[in-house]
Amino acid sequence: MAISAIIFVECSQGKSLSASESIAKIPGVKESYAVTGPYDVIAFVAAPNFSDLGDVVIKKIQATPGVVRTLSNIIVE
Repeated sequence: MAISAIIFVECSQGKSLSASESIAKIPGVKESYAVTGPYDVIAFVAAPNFSDLGDVVIKKIQATPGVVRTLSNIIVE
C-alpha cells in the first residue's frame, strides 16, 4: 500500500527557493513549492511504505541545506 504525505518545511531566511528546488529532485517527492505563510516550502511525497516515507523525510528532506524543521501530514483518503 502506497503512503502519501504533505510535508511542511521551515527554512532558514533566504533559503526557501533553493531548498524547494533541491527537495523537488529527491526521489519520492512528487511536487515541491516555495510558498508564503507560516511554512516556506510545501512538498507532496509518495512512498511504498512508512519506512521509506520516513527515510525521504528524515534522511533527505531534513538534510537539505537551509531546512530547519519539517511537519509531516499523512494523507488518509
